[in-house]
Amino acid sequence: MARSRTAPPDPYATRLANVRAAMAKARIDGLLLLDRHEQFWLTGFSGEDGMVLVTPKGCVLLTDRRFDETADREAPWAQKVLRKVRSAAVTAREIRRHRLGRIGFDARHIDVATHTALSKELRPARLVSVQNLVGRMRLLKDEGEVAAIRRAIRVAEQAFLAVWDTIKPGQPEREIAARLVFEMQSRGAEEPSFPPIVAAGANASLPHYVPGDAPVRANEVLLIDWGARSGWYVSDLTRTMPIGSMPRDLTKAWDAVCAAHAAAIDAVRPGVRAAAVDAVARRIIKSAGFGDRFGHALGHGIGLKVHEPPRLGTESEDELAAGMVVTIEPGIYLPGIGGIRIEDDVLVTASGREVLSALPVRLPAG
Repeated sequence: MARSRTAPPDPYATRLANVRAAMAKARIDGLLLLDRHEQFWLTGFSGEDGMVLVTPKGCVLLTDRRFDETADREAPWAQKVLRKVRSAAVTAREIRRHRLGRIGFDARHIDVATHTALSKELRPARLVSVQNLVGRMRLLKDEGEVAAIRRAIRVAEQAFLAVWDTIKPGQPEREIAARLVFEMQSRGAEEPSFPPIVAAGANASLPHYVPGDAPVRANEVLLIDWGARSGWYVSDLTRTMPIGSMPRDLTKAWDAVCAAHAAAIDAVRPGVRAAAVDAVARRIIKSAGFGDRFGHALGHGIGLKVHEPPRLGTESEDELAAGMVVTIEPGIYLPGIGGIRIEDDVLVTASGREVLSALPVRLPAG
């Protein structure tokens, strides 16, 4: 079952034109998008099961009946084809109908079974790997995308402040995490960007800790890493604050992380290597005596996903450019004592950078 619609509106028309130009350069006749985020970016379709086939003159959205009405609402301009779940035969039929010979796909987004079934059904047409063709375009956010990220940040910040004002010793980490999710969704978030990290005391030394029943204690730190998804774009923030007084064992680490955070943000500008920004923060933390306690990259891109290119790490080959939105999140982790991480979201601008998040680094002690 198929239907044809009118020309796509912007930003989809512009994105489609850019994708088709990249297809011509890659010498492919069609492009299969199997990643949900890339499908949304190109069409606005948010369904959980689908494929998008881009042709030189059209855009076909293949999905099943669960998302029939969703497709009509979100991408009425695209040609919709309803199929059985994961039906390679229907996908291949559409490709043959458009007389396409070389079909590009991103190998990161296809499993072996789907690739095998499609390759068999497609003959004599064939699949051609064109890794990251759309991913490269998504690196630079347009005004609408930046606006959505701003909204996601505001929602996350407002929710955090609502929760922070009520945190008291004795509350379990899990309860704080649940309340944070509630506050974000009650303010319009579709969902949290990821399950919030709420780490009390010594648990803060685990960068990706899962909240449990451990209670918040007076004169220990509380690390909260959270974000909201709004308009399908995400935010990613972290604050570490004492509940009462800062533990003496963490005072020096706190000062080093704050200094590294500020210096790294100042280093963000177009044309700078991402690894060089990481080095700025790492140098400060190393000089404070914690070089071996900063075990992760300084940051990463955000957008439709929480972790996107560019990667701000020691081995990154990425270069910053205007339109990228990145996290700056230095950290120091001391087993048995706790950890400090501060994270903000930063837009790379033509003249430098803009810190999109406005939450103070130093908050009133809980």
